[in-house]
Amino acid sequence: MKSGYARNFLIPQMKAVMATAKKIAEFEARRAELEKVAAEKLAAAQARAVALGKIEVIITHKAGDEGKLFGSVGTHDIADAMTAAGAAVNKSEVRLPTGIIRQVGDYDIDVNLHADVIATVNVQVVAEA
Repeated sequence: MKSGYARNFLIPQMKAVMATAKKIAEFEARRAELEKVAAEKLAAAQARAVALGKIEVIITHKAGDEGKLFGSVGTHDIADAMTAAGAAVNKSEVRLPTGIIRQVGDYDIDVNLHADVIATVNVQVVAEA
């Protein structure tokens, strides 16, 4: 990068700062703090994944004789069932690889807890008696 570009554009627009010893030390301290927070989030997500692996999720829904559901089971229904089973899950974390569920059966559902942590939960959809 040319020095004029930094002096005339980047520094006045506050998109860059001069690399002084003080600024480098501040940057390193900030980076260490952010890495610590990221590691804590990853550890919390891994703990949630272990907890999700221990729960059983059974969803009852009205269905016809051939096993076709009246309506469908979506991410909101699955997240509510997982929360009721004891593991708090947001609907935005639930991923349905094949789309919404319209048949009675067993399904493997991915729960995206972190960019590096994806838990797979078995969900049983059964017909109401």
